[in-house]
Amino acid sequence: MKAIGYLQSLPITDAESLIDIELPQPMAMGRDLLIKVKAVAVNPVDYKIRQNVAPTNGEHKVIGWDAVGEVVATGDSASLFKAGDTVYYAGALGRSGSNAEYQLVDERIVGHKPKSVSDAEAAALPLTTITAYELLFDHLNLEQQSPDAQDPSNDILLVVGAAGGVGSILVQLAKKLTGATIIATASRESSQAWVTKLGADHVVDHTKPLQAQIDALGLGQITHVASLNSSENYFETYIELLAPFGKIALIDDPKTLPINKIKPKSLSLHWEFMFARSMFEAKDMAKQGELLNHVADLVDLGHIQTTAGQYLGNINAENLRRAHAELESGRSIGKIVMEGF
Repeated sequence: MKAIGYLQSLPITDAESLIDIELPQPMAMGRDLLIKVKAVAVNPVDYKIRQNVAPTNGEHKVIGWDAVGEVVATGDSASLFKAGDTVYYAGALGRSGSNAEYQLVDERIVGHKPKSVSDAEAAALPLTTITAYELLFDHLNLEQQSPDAQDPSNDILLVVGAAGGVGSILVQLAKKLTGATIIATASRESSQAWVTKLGADHVVDHTKPLQAQIDALGLGQITHVASLNSSENYFETYIELLAPFGKIALIDDPKTLPINKIKPKSLSLHWEFMFARSMFEAKDMAKQGELLNHVADLVDLGHIQTTAGQYLGNINAENLRRAHAELESGRSIGKIVMEGF
């Protein structure tokens, strides 16, 4: 089967950083599905793994954690899907990734693809959807409501880095499934327009001091923070902005945080890592498949839109190198997607 991988961690400008290869097609056993990959999306985790995790035993490492595909075979213990089903998923960090024609994925972390969008549009959703959903409801513990019967709450949610992949779905989920007032950060005119379209009630510029901008809105103190990038730079500002017993949830990897400073307000700090359930085979691992099915329904009902921002064509090494370079620049809006081998 066709695949894209690497033998050593190299700068993305190096032609060997990602290369086209041929690998044997895997076989489904246990609770695994064998999926013929149709479309993929690229996330920051892709380039972080490429930069920092070298292959072992002289074998090519295949990465990629967002895909849409067709189930072509099931393991003997799999029961949730059948051959011919079209699915979407983010996969597991410790297994061979979606940058290949065929991939094995545990059925518990797979959902039925939304029917109303294309394969490429659906491929933009899984990893960021799981991340955003878990952050909002497992960590920040915002009350989940029906999109057709929402009651405004006293919650005020600040989303820092709202125009990126996770922010683009998180803002929508918060708007449609909670009663919170949403303040999104974005600096460029295009990204401000994007997050407003997705449902942000207010937009502030993260390149300027946040406190004065948020105070000027006259909303009162922030109750929840979704910190999607630069947490180290904003952490003390979060402490100033948050009401007592407020919550901070982050997804990035700050080197240091002055954690002792959250004690006076009795704030709580949460770290979201969507691979935790699959890495440790958590008892509730199937919650990821369930939430993907929930969001697929929301998409098909018109409540959630795809976060695909840029379409790069076929799935190959050249286009994946372009995608990694774009993400490494830190200026992408929405998700980068590719389709077909």
